[in-house]
Amino acid sequence: MVAKISFVFLFLCGFVSVMEGQTLGGPMHGKVVVCYVATWAVYRQGGGKFDLADLEPSLCTHLVYSFAGLDESTLSIKSLDPWQDLEKDYGKAGYKRLVSLKERYPHLKVTVAIGGWNEGSEKYSKMAATPESRAKFIKSVMYFLDLYKFDGLDLDWEYPAKRGGSPEDKANYVFLVKELKEAFESHGYILTAALGAGKDTMDAAYDLIKLSRYLDFIHMMCYDYHGTWDHVVGANAPLRGGDEKDVLSVEYTIKYMLSHGVSPYKMVLGLPMYGRSFILQNLGVKEIHFGVTPVKDVGFPGPWTKENGFLGYNEICMEITNKSSKWTHHWHDQSATPYLRDGNRIISYDNPRSIAIKVKLAVEYGLGGLMVWSIDTDDFKGDCDAEPDTYHDFVETYNEVVDTPVLQEALKTLNLPDANRIENLSRRSSYVVSNSKLHLRLPEPQFSNFPLMRTINDAATLAIEEKRILDEMDRVTKENEVEDVKPKSGAGVLSGSVLCMVMSICLGFFRLV
Repeated sequence: MVAKISFVFLFLCGFVSVMEGQTLGGPMHGKVVVCYVATWAVYRQGGGKFDLADLEPSLCTHLVYSFAGLDESTLSIKSLDPWQDLEKDYGKAGYKRLVSLKERYPHLKVTVAIGGWNEGSEKYSKMAATPESRAKFIKSVMYFLDLYKFDGLDLDWEYPAKRGGSPEDKANYVFLVKELKEAFESHGYILTAALGAGKDTMDAAYDLIKLSRYLDFIHMMCYDYHGTWDHVVGANAPLRGGDEKDVLSVEYTIKYMLSHGVSPYKMVLGLPMYGRSFILQNLGVKEIHFGVTPVKDVGFPGPWTKENGFLGYNEICMEITNKSSKWTHHWHDQSATPYLRDGNRIISYDNPRSIAIKVKLAVEYGLGGLMVWSIDTDDFKGDCDAEPDTYHDFVETYNEVVDTPVLQEALKTLNLPDANRIENLSRRSSYVVSNSKLHLRLPEPQFSNFPLMRTINDAATLAIEEKRILDEMDRVTKENEVEDVKPKSGAGVLSGSVLCMVMSICLGFFRLV
């Protein structure tokens, strides 16, 4: 009897673990979750120091080691930090440590990114310029991936045809991607690329329909739309633009790529785990207007990242958690962006609510998944207070439909879980039915590490379930509209004799004229 009880207990614990959505098998919602790891975060001081041991791989499907570089003299891929990346000379063996995570987390794919902002564009432009130079690079990549056991390569050339590149880069970039893909196929390597999200960059740099053909995933860098370089307050990653002509927004980038032939399932929406800081030119400004309120040329740095105009979410949430701070909380509805103000200082950033909204948008457009830059600036230690209203927008949608007749019809065919049955034990978000009514169960607020990453996975589960419900409601609505316009039985249907008579009259009329 004791053995039987133990078995049941273990079974239930295991089932709840699976329902929780996070196991050693990774996220359960079926979307890609790509986590870039900025390996230089290990050099940060204090609470911002991030070691590979701080990772929680169950939150990701893909890990991207950032960055390797390009040796301009040999046109080959190289380590940018041998002491951190390699084993020789008593190095920290970063490559080996990240790849070895697959032993415990077999769902993981671990790739290496080449490029990044500091690498620039000029030498990549030269490498891609001829078939011979591309062949040298590809040969070095094949050797590199095999030596360090990576699952593939992420191209982070920022940006073709810009920053010292040439107009020919747009075509040569496609040649490079195509030739890499052909070399990778027999080895099963993954080929992805991080693409800039601004319209000017996309127009100049990318032949999108061709890149979509050869890349496994396109990592959309949907951030850095605005900053101090605009000289006005703005959202780092606005959901929508200020008006219909505004091309700098997440939704515009999604629509642009789709309209230029990119397959939605290959699009991976980039989410920033950081914000942008501003210093107002005029301290006396009472109301902040995005795109209007003037700011100085530089912002202010965070205590750990130490980059002017940039703060990691872990730095921002510590400011919020500090009860003695003078920050006031605000929400910019048009861009779906939270921001903080303390006198003449402004921080525009992404919090759990804005992240959840973007995940919801990605699911609505049928995108392949989500990507984060970068996981090391999430609150990886769990030092911050939980932020409220994470799922505010899901609750709004639920409240709009929960009592509608069309939902009641849709529930008959949706086969949603019964909240009263034992297998639905879970604290995770889900839509369930009880007494023939839809109920929305949200994750319980909790102090936890990686709150943004956990929001991504919870929101993905919620958004997929919500979309399924709304799609079924839409199907029922359309079906009902068709039924409404169908003629009723015995009414509005002409008998054969009457129809013949009408046709005869019409034909006679046309003969007369």
